[in-house]
Amino acid sequence: MIKKFTLKTAKRDEMRNVTTEVQGCIAEAGLESGIAVVYCPHTTAGMTINENADPDVKRDMLRRFDELYPWNHTLDLHGEGNTAAHLKASTVGSSQHVIIHKGSLVLGTWQGIYFCEFDGPRERHFYVKLIEG
Repeated sequence: MIKKFTLKTAKRDEMRNVTTEVQGCIAEAGLESGIAVVYCPHTTAGMTINENADPDVKRDMLRRFDELYPWNHTLDLHGEGNTAAHLKASTVGSSQHVIIHKGSLVLGTWQGIYFCEFDGPRERHFYVKLIEG
């Protein structure tokens, strides 16, 4: 099973928790055991697994990414002016794999799956592929 999701981001940089959507795919498929692959097909956005309890973690991460990859850098040559977004997306990565056991995602107590926007606001997509096993 593969399912496409669409979301509209509201800010240049944001992290949106998509754990519920991924778990919903598992329930819809009735899958008890396997792997969920969550994939982002964009070069200026990505997927990560991180803390979902304290919203300050997301804010801190986005702030630190801005410190590491400033939006305006005098040496950047990319004509669209979004080199920082490409660097952030490459750092985070485009996909995550999560074990499914007894019909549920195997995540730590504080973990969630996040779609990371680095060049918004935009309409974006991500995919969930379930692999039985």
